[in-house]
Amino acid sequence: MDMLCCFTASYSQLVGVRSSSSSGKGTSHEGLIKYGFSLVKGKADHPMEDFCVAKFMQFQGHELGLFAIYDGHSGDTVPAYLQEHLFSNILKEEEFWVDPHRSILKAYEKTDHAILSHSSDLGRGGSTAVTAILINGQRLWIANVGDSRAVLSRGGQAIQMTTDHDPNAERGNIENKGDVPRVNGQLAVSRAFGDKSLKSHLRSDPDIQNTIKDMNTDILILASDGLWKVMANQEAVDIARKIKDPQKAAKRLTAEALKRDSKDDISCVVVRFRG
Repeated sequence: MDMLCCFTASYSQLVGVRSSSSSGKGTSHEGLIKYGFSLVKGKADHPMEDFCVAKFMQFQGHELGLFAIYDGHSGDTVPAYLQEHLFSNILKEEEFWVDPHRSILKAYEKTDHAILSHSSDLGRGGSTAVTAILINGQRLWIANVGDSRAVLSRGGQAIQMTTDHDPNAERGNIENKGDVPRVNGQLAVSRAFGDKSLKSHLRSDPDIQNTIKDMNTDILILASDGLWKVMANQEAVDIARKIKDPQKAAKRLTAEALKRDSKDDISCVVVRFRG
């Protein structure tokens, strides 16, 4: 299958790779912020289902850094759809510059509705999502649905910026509708895009956080649960901070997760804000 990740040495460019692993890197326009990514197919007997976005672009006079991990399940069509459409749907919202929170929320919900309405084409599967939008190198907006995670490092201290939407974490909501620990006995997340047959049990509204990049902000890591199942937040930050090249840092993190016998697909984006 095509394992796609948006990345750029200059600006937005879509590259397709036929491989069990993929990596790449790029920089902001001024070269002050660098990013790298690495995706590795897991040991499960199905095609690679993780997709990512990592790029900088100019938009309406502003520079945006767009970073995401989409971890698919029961097929790769939904994460591929998210890779192509979710960020563009966010940026289409008229209120984006005045109310990014509301725009992200609306775009996530509209995108999920579009996926469900195209289920005859996209199939029965679904996907988690963690997205980060960096505006002019300063304001960072992070949103997530599912158990892919964003972790920020400030002065070497790991700060989890997302909420893992697993059935135990949202037990009350699911017990009213289904069962625990898997949603309807099938799915190990309590929020996801798609999954039409399970939608009465699932939510698709994201948790959203925002923060200002300050002098101490050094690293942002986005990764699928294939990494976080075998590695603590602080451990991932400690590894990434020691490696100046963010592509090498991302590859080191995915390799370490494999070494620890993570069975799932493993995808990781590392953004280095300084040094």
